[in-house]
Amino acid sequence: MSEFNEFDQQGSVPDRDTGSIISHAFEMYKGVFLYAVVAMIIYGILGAIIQSFTGMNSTAMMEEMKESGDYSSFSAFSAPGFPLYLTLSGILGLLLSPLYVGLIYIINKYNTKNPIEFSDLFIGYKQNFVNIMIYALLAGVISTVALSLCVLPIIFVYPFLMLGYPILLFENASATEALGKSFNIVKENYVVFLGVTFVGFLISMAGIVLCIIGIILTAPFIFAVMYSAYCAYLGKPREIILNK
Repeated sequence: MSEFNEFDQQGSVPDRDTGSIISHAFEMYKGVFLYAVVAMIIYGILGAIIQSFTGMNSTAMMEEMKESGDYSSFSAFSAPGFPLYLTLSGILGLLLSPLYVGLIYIINKYNTKNPIEFSDLFIGYKQNFVNIMIYALLAGVISTVALSLCVLPIIFVYPFLMLGYPILLFENASATEALGKSFNIVKENYVVFLGVTFVGFLISMAGIVLCIIGIILTAPFIFAVMYSAYCAYLGKPREIILNK
C-alpha cells in the first residue's frame, strides 16, 4: 500500500489543448527515454521467447500467402502456432501492464524533480497490482472489440481509456472506478482527447519506419501522453510514498 504526501511539489502542468499536452509529453519523454527503452526491451525479449516457443513465424506466413496468390482464403488463425501465440501474447500484455504504470510513475518523478531509481519501473507490481491487471483486461477487451469492427472504431474508442492507468496509480482507484472516471472526463472533452490520442499514437508508431529498433524507441511515448493528459485535466499528481 502507499500513502500520499500533500506538500507542494515542483513540476509543470500543460494547458488543456492538444498541442500543449503533446508538447509536455515530449518534454517528459525526453527525460525518461532510457527507462522507456528498458521497458520495451523487456517486452521484446519476452515476446520473442513466446514466438520461439509457439513456433509462430510471421515471415513464413507472409511468404506462404504470396506464393499461394489467394489472399481472400488466407487465415492467420490456420497458421501453425498462431492461436497459441495470440493467447500467450495477450497474457504477456496483461502481466506487463504494471510495467507501463511504472513508466508513468517515473515520468511523474522526473516532472516533479524527484530522484529516480530503476526499481521505480516496477511500482505497478507493488501498488494496486490487481486493479491494474483487471483494468488492462477490460481495456484489452474493449480495444479488441473496436478493432474487430474494421479497425477504424479504435481511433474513436481509445481516447476513453487514456486516463485509466494514471488514475489507477495516483488515486489508487479500482479498475471500474478508473474506467468510469476516465470515460466521464473524456466525454466532456472528447475533441481534445481524440486529437491527443491520434497524435500520440502517430508518434508512438513512427518508429516502424526504422524497423525493430525504431519502434523500441518511440512506442512508449503514448504513456507520456497519458501522464500529460492526466496533469492537464486532474492536476499534478500528489507524491506517492511507498510504505517500506
